[in-house]
Amino acid sequence: MMIKEELYNACLKFIDNRLLTVKSTISDIQNSLQSETKSSAGDKHETGRAMLQLEREKAGHQLSEIEKQKQLLQKVNTESNHSKVALGSVVITTQANYFIAISAGEYTIANSSYFAISAATPIAQLLLSKKIGDKVVFRENKFVITEVF
Repeated sequence: MMIKEELYNACLKFIDNRLLTVKSTISDIQNSLQSETKSSAGDKHETGRAMLQLEREKAGHQLSEIEKQKQLLQKVNTESNHSKVALGSVVITTQANYFIAISAGEYTIANSSYFAISAATPIAQLLLSKKIGDKVVFRENKFVITEVF
């Protein structure tokens, strides 16, 4: 079960880092908006403010998405064992290993590589509800699920 906890913590760290980055970006934009002074070129000033507003809006959407991912990750129970692939499962296959939670990249734990993927990804959609021994075909690659926990 230690692998699942390490993967969970790595995903949590990934989310927290993204959260800090976006909050920092929003803060920088706010500071820029407040320090933007009216120049003699009024149109240039208004264009600059409009661009900053768009950037702030974009960062706000990113912040919202990160919050959704964090809420989804909090639904993962690292204590549970699964007989079928579900949210929070670690899936070992003959081709690759997956942690079904959020899309957070690749992690190496105990000399094995694991891909943290969202349940909404195409590969996860194929894996969900499968069990040990089931065969999966993804982009013409065939592999077998050897372990689920």
